[in-house]
Amino acid sequence: MQSKLNAPKIAGITAFCLGGVKLAAGLISGSVAVISSAIDSIMDCMISFFNFLAIKKSDSEATKQFNYGFGKLEALMASCDGLFIAGIGCFIFFSSIKKIASNDHSIDFGIAFWVMLFSTIVTFFLVLFLTKQFKLANSLVIKADILHYKTDLFTNIGIIITLILIKITNLVIIDCIVGILISIYTIFSAIKLIKDGIYVLLDGALDNEIVNDIKNKIAKTPEISDFHNFRTRKSGDTCFFSAHLVFNSDISLKKAHDIGDEIENFLKEKYNFYTWQIDLHFDPTDDSK
Repeated sequence: MQSKLNAPKIAGITAFCLGGVKLAAGLISGSVAVISSAIDSIMDCMISFFNFLAIKKSDSEATKQFNYGFGKLEALMASCDGLFIAGIGCFIFFSSIKKIASNDHSIDFGIAFWVMLFSTIVTFFLVLFLTKQFKLANSLVIKADILHYKTDLFTNIGIIITLILIKITNLVIIDCIVGILISIYTIFSAIKLIKDGIYVLLDGALDNEIVNDIKNKIAKTPEISDFHNFRTRKSGDTCFFSAHLVFNSDISLKKAHDIGDEIENFLKEKYNFYTWQIDLHFDPTDDSK
């Protein structure tokens, strides 16, 4: 829980500081690209703050009104983040198109370049930190933050390359081309994040690897003749699995219960980075039909 909370907190503070520095540099240098990057960083700071609140609430205990807890808040926030990122992508795209038609392209290269280089280095280490936290917590919200700052990283690199090429060639259209490419990458990445969030919100099944492991474990249990009503879903860090297991009619209830425990323990041990909610129903005959 603590690693999940630290990730958006540190990301938000970093984004706020970088946004302030880039905004000042953009206003002084006259670089629209740097100002756009500053706005992006400030908005990322706001998103990280909301993500912090979402993670804190999603790990709260279930209530009488919300019996399954608040884990889906992470997926909801991830989808909203994806929409915001797509909006940034569209903004960068149309800003690049607008810049092609503009005649004012004066830029103070020095301050813009060094501030963007500093921002790139800081963002690179922030992405490494968030990636490590995601591996520990497996949170969709942290995954959304990683996408934010990966987008920032590529944007910063693109702006640096653009500034250098403009300095050398005076061809401002290079800035527009790089902006369009970055915007396309941003939009497609955002669509993937939105789909991931919606998949969880619609109770999509667990990964095929996990589902196949469960089915193989059941199929290899000789006392179980069949199974039906097989369902899986995920909410936050919690995986839900339910099924009706058809046992041989002469098996004792204790034996059937022990086999159910064996299946539960198999999942909890192999996939111990998740919390499991397992609901198994024992049938003496196949009543699925």
